[in-house]
Amino acid sequence: MLKSMTGFGKSVIEAKSLTVTAEVKTLNSKFTDIYCRIPKSLSFREIEIRNLLTQSLERGKIEFNLSINYTDVASSGTSINRPLVDAYMKDLQESANVYGLADITELFKIALTLPNAYNTETVSEEQAEEEWKTILSAVNQAIAECTKFRLREGEIVKNKFIEYIDKIGELLKEVEEQDKLRIPTVRERLRKSVTDLLEADDFDKNRFEQELIYYIEKYDISEEKVRLGTHLVYFKEVLKEGNGKKLNFLCQEIGREINTIGSKANDVVIQRMVINMKDELEKIKEQTSNVL
Repeated sequence: MLKSMTGFGKSVIEAKSLTVTAEVKTLNSKFTDIYCRIPKSLSFREIEIRNLLTQSLERGKIEFNLSINYTDVASSGTSINRPLVDAYMKDLQESANVYGLADITELFKIALTLPNAYNTETVSEEQAEEEWKTILSAVNQAIAECTKFRLREGEIVKNKFIEYIDKIGELLKEVEEQDKLRIPTVRERLRKSVTDLLEADDFDKNRFEQELIYYIEKYDISEEKVRLGTHLVYFKEVLKEGNGKKLNFLCQEIGREINTIGSKANDVVIQRMVINMKDELEKIKEQTSNVL
C-alpha cells in the first residue's frame, strides 16, 4: 500500500514504577534524517532506538521524543538530590516573586526537571530489563500509530493520483479524436511536399526518401499516444505496489510523451489538451515527493 511520508504516532504506557510517553512525527525528506530526544539515562540505547526508527519508517525527516516519569522513585533507582533541589527552589522562588508568581507546586516540578535533580543509584539488572521492555513497547506502539497515520494519508494521496491519471486518460481520448481530424490536413501537407520534390528539376531519390521519412516521423503521434496510454495503465499498477520512487520515474516518462505529442501534433486544439495534461501531471509530481 502507498504510504505518505507525513505521519504522527503517540503512545503512553503506565507500568508499576514508571509511565513512558513516546511520540513520533515524520515529514517529507529525500533522505532519512532523525532527531532523537531521549532521557540522558537512556543515551546508551539511542543507537538501538535510531535503528528501530530507520527500519520501521524507511525514509523522511523523523522527530522522536521519549519521556519517562517514575511513579515510584524508590523502585526507579533514583532519589532526590535535596541540597541541589533546595538551591533550585530558592532561585526559582526569587524569580517567581519578581514576576508575581506563587505556585510552589509548579516550581517544585520545574526544579525536579533540572540537571542532576536526582541521585542515580544502581538498580537490579532484572528491574532495568523490565523497564526497558516497557520503554521499547511504548516506542513500538508509537511507530505503529505513525505507520497507520501514513497509510491513511497514503490512501488519500492514492485516490488523488487516480483522479489525476484518469483525467490525463480522458484528455488522451480527446487527443485521439482530434488527431483523426488533424490527419487529413497532415496528409495534404505531406502530399504537397512530396509533389514539390518530385517536380523539382534536381530531383534526388535519396533525398526524396529522407524527406518522406522526416515528414512522417515529424507529424505522426501514433506511437506517443500508445506509449502514454501504456504508462497511465502502469502508473495505476505501481500505485497498488506502493512504490513511490517508481512513480517519480513514471512521471518523467509520462511528461516526455505528453511533450512530444504537443510538439509533433502542430495542432492548436491538441496543444490546448496537452497543456491540460501537463497541469494534471504537475499535480501528481507535487505529491510523489511525499510518498514512499
